[in-house]
Formats: sequence, structure tokens, C-alpha cells
Amino acid sequence: MQKNKLTTEASSNYDDLDKMSTESLLKNINKEDQSVPLAVEKVIPQINTIVDINVAKMEKGGRVFYIGAGTSGRLGVLDASEIPPTFGVSGDWFIGLIAGGDTALRNAVENAEDDTAQAWKDLQKFKISEKDVLIGIAASGTTPYVIGGIETARKNGITTGCITCNSRSPLAKAAEYPIECIVGPEFVTGSTRMKSGTAQKLILNMISTATMIKMGRVKGNKMVDMQLSNKKLVNRGVKMICEELDIPEDEAQELLLKHGSVRAVLMNYKV
Repeated sequence: MQKNKLTTEASSNYDDLDKMSTESLLKNINKEDQSVPLAVEKVIPQINTIVDINVAKMEKGGRVFYIGAGTSGRLGVLDASEIPPTFGVSGDWFIGLIAGGDTALRNAVENAEDDTAQAWKDLQKFKISEKDVLIGIAASGTTPYVIGGIETARKNGITTGCITCNSRSPLAKAAEYPIECIVGPEFVTGSTRMKSGTAQKLILNMISTATMIKMGRVKGNKMVDMQLSNKKLVNRGVKMICEELDIPEDEAQELLLKHGSVRAVLMNYKV
């Protein structure tokens, strides 16, 4: 039986990269990158399905977990870590796990992604259950850590999805709701931190942002529940309040500091 050819490992569309000028390198990388949003557009129906599942689960108290290794794992952790400050929710709405633990966020951890049992052990620390959703992220779709986690979760009745950049991969077969975003060969052959990583980041942005909007964490087009963790965000909140209530900045700032969030100000403001 012939194995599926991995698009992510296919030879680059360019040769002699080491002989290119800096300008040629940059223009060609940019040219390749422009194909990524078009690839993502093709899988919007699959992304739609994942978002609707997330919302249905979260409305009943469920959470969304991401698991991945290397670049994929880092992107999952990044996306999950930005949910609380952006939308003013607790840190357990979205949880990102990477093979090798937090050390792997900055350093390669030898053989971490090759353990098929470790992801499930990592997930057990968070008491993952049938109320939750697990999304595996792996450009190749062949990472043992991710596949093992998805397979075991599915056996335990947990809803599973995945994001991969190869078609008919083992990971896509293991997950109930696969997203297969085929971006083609990387500029540097096999370097999936490039187009594949960009595609994964775009898809994660779409999944988490759309989920949070559907969960009521945005009003109009404003982040009304964002955490006021620095001066920039306080100033942004003041501007939102000024625009919504048509009041001076000093009054808006006083109200924001009193109530603690833009949403609370809008709900409690009395003319």
C-alpha cells in the first residue's frame, strides 16, 4: 500500500535560495505567503463546524483544548493565552498544551513529540471530559503526540477536531472534525513554520475569535470585556466609551476605573 505523499515535505517551488539576493528572497517568500489566505478560504465550512461545536459545548460549561508540538504547539498556546486579556474571560476557556511542556515554548525538547501517550497524560491534569472539545494541531498530520491524544480522547467520548496541512493524514483520520488546509510546498523545503504555520495561525484566529463573539464577548465590533492591564488598554477603553456614550474623556475614564470594564460602564450608565 503506497503511503500518501506529504505536501508539506514536497520540494520548494524555488531552487538556489542561497544564491538569491535579499530582495529576491523577500519577494518570493511574500509571493508564497499570498497563497495562504486562499487556502484557508477553501476550508471555511470546516472551520464553521468547529466554531459551532465550540459554542454549543461552552454554553454548557465546556472548554476548548489545543494540543501540538513545535511550531504548531506554540501557536496553540499563543492563541489560548490571548483569550483572557482580549475577551475578559478566565484562563480555562481555551487551554493550549505543547509536547514537552512550557520548556518547549522556547527550546526544542528532544523526542517530546514522539510519545503517543503523553498528550492524554497532559490532558488528564485538566480533567478533560465529554463536555470539552480537543483540537489537535500538526502541519504534517503525523505527529504521534497529537494523534495519540486525539485517538484517546475520542475513545473517551470527547469531541475532537484538528488542523493539518496535508490531505488524508493519520491525524485527519483520527479526528471527527478535521480541517485540512493545503498550502503547498514551503519556500524552504519542509519548513512548516512558514506557510503551514501562517495557515494554522489564521485558522486559530478565526476559531477563537468567532467562538468568543458567538459567546457574547464582543459588543458591536468592540472588545468590551478586555482586561485593563496596561495604559494602552485603558486608553482604548476610554475611547470606546466616548464613542458609545458621547461623553468627554475625563468622564469616560472616571467611569471605566469605577466599573472595571467597558461593558459594565455601558450597562450602568445613566443619562
